[in-house]
Amino acid sequence: MFVRNRLVASLGASLLGAAALVALPAPAAQAAELLTNPGFESGSLSGWSCSGGTGSVVSSPVHGGTKALAGAASASDTARCAQTVAVQPNTTYTLAGWVRGNYVYLGVDGSASTWTASAPSYQRLSLSFTTGASQTSATVYTHGWYGQGTYYADDLSLDGPGGGGGGDTQAPSAPTGLQVASKTASAVTLAWAAASDDVGVTGYDVYQGAAKVSTVTGTTATVGGLAPSTAYTFTVRARDAAGNVSPASAPVTVSTEAGGGGGTGFKQAAPYLYLGWGNPPAPATVMNATGIKTFTMAFILSSGGCNPAWDGQRPLTGGIDQSTINAIRAAGGDIVPSIGGWSGNKLGPNCATPEALAGAYQKVIDAYGLKSIDVDIENTDEFENAAVQDRVLGALKIVKANNPGLRTILTFGTSTTGPTSWGNRLIEQSKALNAGIDVFTIMPFDFGGGADMYGNTVKAADGLKNKLKSVYGWDDATAYAHVGISGMNGLSDQQEVTTPQTWTGIRDWANTHHIARLAFWSVNRDRGCAGGGVTETCSGIAQADWEFTKITAGFTG
Repeated sequence: MFVRNRLVASLGASLLGAAALVALPAPAAQAAELLTNPGFESGSLSGWSCSGGTGSVVSSPVHGGTKALAGAASASDTARCAQTVAVQPNTTYTLAGWVRGNYVYLGVDGSASTWTASAPSYQRLSLSFTTGASQTSATVYTHGWYGQGTYYADDLSLDGPGGGGGGDTQAPSAPTGLQVASKTASAVTLAWAAASDDVGVTGYDVYQGAAKVSTVTGTTATVGGLAPSTAYTFTVRARDAAGNVSPASAPVTVSTEAGGGGGTGFKQAAPYLYLGWGNPPAPATVMNATGIKTFTMAFILSSGGCNPAWDGQRPLTGGIDQSTINAIRAAGGDIVPSIGGWSGNKLGPNCATPEALAGAYQKVIDAYGLKSIDVDIENTDEFENAAVQDRVLGALKIVKANNPGLRTILTFGTSTTGPTSWGNRLIEQSKALNAGIDVFTIMPFDFGGGADMYGNTVKAADGLKNKLKSVYGWDDATAYAHVGISGMNGLSDQQEVTTPQTWTGIRDWANTHHIARLAFWSVNRDRGCAGGGVTETCSGIAQADWEFTKITAGFTG
């Protein structure tokens, strides 16, 4: 059958007991952020002390901003990282943060703690505690557990009134007039009017959503490390010397510029070309006959461990794949590699960390000087695997940061009405991990025989658009600009039929709605063979050779 190559361990440790509450009710605390470097955006461990040199600051995986804490817990060290802050007596505080890993703890010395046994993606931990009648400092901490490996922590916060403020408990007024002074594809500069305070404002905290991303002393700030053509929401809070923090300003939402020089952003018409079977045609012949300029080359797999190769067998350079790419470029075209697919030994499960997987992707990028890469994430080993989903997203975030201008594409299956539960998770995690994915491409086929291929494709694409709007806060136009469609020409595995007329309608819809990418499986099959069934070398229907490719070449976005 033709298929699109497509502990809980028992621990004897007990949690620290909650401190006894004093008899008198604690006063309400004016919310303030008391921790120094709570999101590790300084790029250092400033303000934090980690046992045995086990702490470090990493750029992936992060929850918010561009940095996070990594604690290398070992068989002999839990990688405890702590910070001591000034507090007021007999006062209730809230400690919270986002953690990832096995057996990660968040707590306060001599008081309460909380933990999670397993967090394959970032999970929020939160607790409240009340200081003693004469307590003026508190030490908060996070740590892992013996032999459980590296954990991550990000966007920690300790809310309550600051100590040592000489009796100043009045917070500044909220900053007003927050606006966007300028923006690029990767940065936004904000400006606002100064806040007022009975003693004096000493600084401003800038938040991207719920994550604090910058602290400044003036009334402007530039937030970098952003993704092109992406909507972000910012607020600002003022702070005084006593640690009192104002309410948030009114939010401002801004979409960054498109990458690569702006204009309409990234657009790609790129049908699949597969050299592994199916009598692959000479690309220059197809290009000359159709006007197509870009091919999606399939598939990059693991040749053993975390090592990329074409079909898991052919080397990246020096073989038929490189010579084909050279021929495409000599004819004025280009390629985007497809990494993964339905079957085969894939890199996602074989590379142990996002960093290792990013290293494998980088080998492919370096081999061809690529402008874009596609990860075709399918099946239970990658798509329906939360740990591998997060690993792929983390790796794409790393290579995007290390290769300015690189466009990243995710391709995955769909229902007739939009992403499945696993597709929804992938999109939600792309936002949570700040992966900066440029295009989310769905494969609207294999729904079942007799399916309405035009209607179901449009419904599925609109469902994807709506999910992107919900998760990212985009408007319709911005969401469509991140949508891709990858169909199947002719007869599909499930006996669905996409005719050239149907594909023309889908192409025209894609142009009208200005989506980002249009592809199909595959150029090898873009030859007529009416009644030929599902095969590698033709579409199974009556058509002119390269007809679907020619239609796809008319996609302009």
